[in-house]
Amino acid sequence: MSKRALSALALVCLAGAAQASSGSGVSRFCDRDQPLTAAEQDRLLRFAGVLREELSAQDGIALVSRSGLDLSRFGIRYSHAALAWRSEEGQWSARQLYYACDERRPRIYDQGLAGFAMGTDDPRLGFVSIVRLPQPASLALRPALLDRERALHLLAAQYSADAYAYSVRYQNCNQWVIEMLAAGWGDLPDGDDLRERAQRWLKQADYAPQPVDVGSRFWMLASYFVPLLHLDDHPDQDKDALRLHISLPTTLEDFVHTRFPASERVELCHDDKRVVIHRGWTPIAEGCTPGEGDRVLALDD
Repeated sequence: MSKRALSALALVCLAGAAQASSGSGVSRFCDRDQPLTAAEQDRLLRFAGVLREELSAQDGIALVSRSGLDLSRFGIRYSHAALAWRSEEGQWSARQLYYACDERRPRIYDQGLAGFAMGTDDPRLGFVSIVRLPQPASLALRPALLDRERALHLLAAQYSADAYAYSVRYQNCNQWVIEMLAAGWGDLPDGDDLRERAQRWLKQADYAPQPVDVGSRFWMLASYFVPLLHLDDHPDQDKDALRLHISLPTTLEDFVHTRFPASERVELCHDDKRVVIHRGWTPIAEGCTPGEGDRVLALDD
């Protein structure tokens, strides 16, 4: 496995993170390589407008995920998940975990949709998935999601991009989201042990992330030179098999779909010329290629 691939996985939840200071040991994992051009900013803002229109078709909460670095080496399209909600004033925000590079710690952050859409490594090609929760699921989740104390008690002190799904030692952005779903749907009261209780609820609810096949024992050395990767929370049998159980957007979507079959999924993508809107639980073809029934919007109008 190349160092580039390891660095990519380390950046699973870092898109949109605070800029690192020049002296930070993790700065190369946090800084955008190049600033966006005016044309790229315009394209992403127009893409964010389509995202906003799709979200505005509902009143509840949606699970939203975006692509970041190219993780196709691991069979991964989406790296970062958040929970989108609309305020009483009608403004949409994405509540999420991000890694504050200067502080070297995870934080909870409410981000506008434009910022969420711009948190991609490749401004020429990007994907966003929306899973619209049915009303009962949204109503059960909203009190927990907007409860500041519960949101913070679900936040781990240490970040790891490859955090084991059933350990409280570390956490990645997607793990925070799935534990928030547990807190809401399990009606779990606040407390210092909220993460432990959320994970117990997830086990009882049969949450079982599909393992990521890392493919090489070189992975075992990764945590020595990639500061945001750790292995000491994973079971020995998983490390021996080179298959790590990590919460990713696809595992969250599968869990939501199984628990609430009435959930609806919309996938959006853009290249440098168009936006494709695809409805349903099958993925858009690679390269943002529209299929039968997909809606296509030109970006050069």
